[in-house]
Amino acid sequence: MYQTVDVIGAGLAGTECALQLADRGVRVRLHEGRPARMSPAHRTDRFAELVCSNSLKSTKPETAAGVLKWELDAMGCRLLPMARSCSVPAGGALAVDREEFSRVVTEEAMAHPLVEVVREEVTQIPAGPSVIAAGPLCSDALFEAISRAVGEESMSFFDAAAPIVSAESIDGSIAFSQSRYEEGGAGDYLNCPMERDEYDAFVDALLSAERVISRDFEQADLFCACQPIEEVARTGHDSIRFGALKPVGLTNPMTGRRPWAAVQLRAENAQRSAYNLVGFQTNLTWPEQRRVFRMIPGLGRAEFLRYGVMHRNSFVDSPHALDATFAIPGTNARLAGQITGTEGYVEAMASGLLAALNTYAHLAHLPYPRLPATGALGSLVAYATDPATVGYQPMHVNFGLVPPLEDAPRRKDDRRRRMAERARADMGAFVADRHDLFADARQVPAQ
Repeated sequence: MYQTVDVIGAGLAGTECALQLADRGVRVRLHEGRPARMSPAHRTDRFAELVCSNSLKSTKPETAAGVLKWELDAMGCRLLPMARSCSVPAGGALAVDREEFSRVVTEEAMAHPLVEVVREEVTQIPAGPSVIAAGPLCSDALFEAISRAVGEESMSFFDAAAPIVSAESIDGSIAFSQSRYEEGGAGDYLNCPMERDEYDAFVDALLSAERVISRDFEQADLFCACQPIEEVARTGHDSIRFGALKPVGLTNPMTGRRPWAAVQLRAENAQRSAYNLVGFQTNLTWPEQRRVFRMIPGLGRAEFLRYGVMHRNSFVDSPHALDATFAIPGTNARLAGQITGTEGYVEAMASGLLAALNTYAHLAHLPYPRLPATGALGSLVAYATDPATVGYQPMHVNFGLVPPLEDAPRRKDDRRRRMAERARADMGAFVADRHDLFADARQVPAQ
């Protein structure tokens, strides 16, 4: 029997982690501050409460979300089967009755003989082995304790992220490669040029678009941290043309002259398969982002890998503050869930499972698991632990993070299908090779 592990936070990541450790014979103290200390977003004291959407995204096998679910089944995820048992009709997505799902997860965790539930707020990092899965609304006291351990420069209190689009969805006949004042092209940025009428129409749409109505806990100091592009535009019709969309130093090769305005796109990874809309932090709703930002020349058919978000979201600069197992150097604690910058419900389950595997490997003196980077989870972990990652922001699984295929098919659907097949094959081989970690995991599902 191994020493007791403290798991802080009974959300998706924390509950998955606690059950995985307990299933491997590890005693767990699962700490949950509710109901004594409620967060602004939660309504109940139950575990794994879904506070936003009730959708766990696509189940289609050729999507990144579908691949992630397959990988979790292969690794013996505990919460995903519970979600399916509480599912409601949602077409090609997995959606749940949130009340029933939370009830089932809570009962499962509380009934496990090796899980002790402790209803108290944790304000310090435990001295012994622990997993902190406190979520993006981590309490101020614990947030400060983590900040002291990793350094204040490695913590973010607000998530002000610009949208990311798939490179293959950008119209290369319009967008051109060039850095400001560079001659000859082939620069570090892609540029989407706007003529005056296009700019005027874009600003009008931006100012009239529907915005997210923030809760009080999302509003404090928000605009001091980073102005949403629509708020900058409100200060004057040409304000963003002299800011994020300034065209100075650029020459449109199609016209031979400087555009009226230009949206710059910056590569999000070394493969240049995903691009960030520079300066486009926004509080627009997701449907409005899709509508308005597709007005940008070159982005008319843009596929959004991540929409812009702007709300309270405590997270750590994981690539630079944590080690490859998401542990805080110099402590016995590792982080899991959205506080590491892995975003999404199923991603939180996956992060909790991985935290359990890493913690168990440490306690049992086993090699740490190294997930295949060709998979949905492995590529997300590679992104979140790569010191070369610059300007780290929360991210969910997407094919833009996956290494490109050799001899990739021309059609996008064929590429996605091949990527999904490769991911399933590599994860299946990984699970089979690490029998020491997965001896009790369910049989790898059929491909």
